[in-house]
Amino acid sequence: MVGTSHSELIAEPLASGCLYGIASGIQAANEMVGEIAPTNIPILIVGESGTGKDVYARLIHRLSMNKERRFCKINCASFDPAHFSSQLNEFKQLTLDSPKETLYLDNVQELDAAAQRVLLSFLSDQHEPDSSDDPSVRIISSSCSALDVEVEADHFRRELYFRLNGACLRLPSLRDRIEDIPAFAEYFLNKYSRAFGKQAPLLTGEVIHALSACRWPGNIRQLENLIRKMVVLGDAQIALNDLDISPAAKYAPAAATPSTSLKTAARAASEKAERELILQALERTHWNRKRAARELQISYKSLLYKIKQIGVSNGKNGN
Repeated sequence: MVGTSHSELIAEPLASGCLYGIASGIQAANEMVGEIAPTNIPILIVGESGTGKDVYARLIHRLSMNKERRFCKINCASFDPAHFSSQLNEFKQLTLDSPKETLYLDNVQELDAAAQRVLLSFLSDQHEPDSSDDPSVRIISSSCSALDVEVEADHFRRELYFRLNGACLRLPSLRDRIEDIPAFAEYFLNKYSRAFGKQAPLLTGEVIHALSACRWPGNIRQLENLIRKMVVLGDAQIALNDLDISPAAKYAPAAATPSTSLKTAARAASEKAERELILQALERTHWNRKRAARELQISYKSLLYKIKQIGVSNGKNGN
């Protein structure tokens, strides 16, 4: 990896809110950050609300060669076209005396046609397409929606999309990384029990089961708010009443007993998720194990070991 190792990247895993994770999706995202952060290419961060786009934008700046320079954020969801143009011009003046600043455009999908034209003109001034020189500004942008879809629907300028999307960092939703929920819950419990001077309620196996059954439309931010409520109320079950899950799922017996540790619950959830991913990859590739290994981004030897470890049959023959 260029610039930093994966372990260094997540040395403060949850202090920033969302960098920790054993799920394959977030580990892949963290590995990608280590590769792209030291470069000057523009980065587009795509993820649902609450997945940590701001955290990752600041992390990329912190790991960049320009980390001593300013990090300036513009929220594109709360602007008028004239004010947006004024902000860009103000930033442009700053970079004349102090180049290599980082400009973070949050919620870039919210820009209307007029603002998109202004931004495209600004970016064109920063870096000519045929120039070999580095751009004077590092651009990081984020979007809650897939901008390529917006381009095809004529809602977003194609040229602007390609200007912003030098590399695309996709952040997984919390429902796609349920094996990380126990560790997140434990972290937020400790954080808010210290903040409020209150004893944290016990996260039983049933509570972890309920948390894992939620769809989490607000992702990590929603989970943090729920755990904070648990600490304030001193009762996990009352806080669970606000979750969008079936009553049966809230109180259904879990595989883990109340005395089971969160680490054990997390490991069990991780093993289950890993088994499902392996089986899905094998089915997609018709049990061509070499292709499945490439899809899973692991070695062929590792896949053979895992197939034996999880005890699945050989299915169709394949190499």
